[in-house]
Amino acid sequence: MSTTITEIIEKLKTITLLEATELVAQIEQTFGVDASVPILNGTNPIVLESTKEEEIIEEKTTFDVILEEVPNDKRVPILKVIRALTSLDLKQAKESISDLPKTILQGIAKEEAEAAKQQLETAGGKIKLV
Repeated sequence: MSTTITEIIEKLKTITLLEATELVAQIEQTFGVDASVPILNGTNPIVLESTKEEEIIEEKTTFDVILEEVPNDKRVPILKVIRALTSLDLKQAKESISDLPKTILQGIAKEEAEAAKQQLETAGGKIKLV
């Protein structure tokens, strides 16, 4: 290690936590890096300013169950599942399978959406989660 680096390390050992926080913020601003990037394989990759502007994709937490297709011979079993999953009466359930694709359930948790999809597919329908 060079003497310059050794001197910098020794000086860093004497600063307060508040000063260290200010130093990190100033380094980020000056060099256009992000110190909050997790360490990978013992090294901290440098993140350029342009990366900060990219959209962060969040994991989706709510889903819609969309019925896309109902074979004619599977209409009755699918109607039964739709009625069990929703509070629709028979007439409303029949209407829900007449004009496809149709959203059966909206804004539900992933586990609930997967369970509904499984039930509807078992009954013979073609389902999509959005």
